[in-house]
Amino acid sequence: QVQLVESGGGLVQPGGSLRLSCAASGRFFSIGTMGWYRQAPGKQRELVAAILSGGSTNYAVSVKGRFTISRDNAKNTVHLQMSSLRPEDTAVYYCNAAFRLYNGASYSGYWGQGTQVTVSS
Repeated sequence: QVQLVESGGGLVQPGGSLRLSCAASGRFFSIGTMGWYRQAPGKQRELVAAILSGGSTNYAVSVKGRFTISRDNAKNTVHLQMSSLRPEDTAVYYCNAAFRLYNGASYSGYWGQGTQVTVSS
């Protein structure tokens, strides 16, 4: 019914930059808040950044000033521009979206396979 596909991950040196993208597709009326999460082995999945449909943003303290989240409502995409990357940023990055369905319900329980980001020398 709905699908999220993350892309753009890879191996980058400390201090480098990377841009992640996420495309939402399927049957839904609209999308509310969208966000990026990350999960490292043995750790809980954590919220990295979120962006409301109107463009307001929130960031985790650990990435504020280094990462920028953006979205294109016409294309149903969300992006995460990452700069000044650190080894501790290494994780699988997932996007999430609050889908507004045609039946009036809201659904945010779908996760894609994620994209691996590795920051290492």
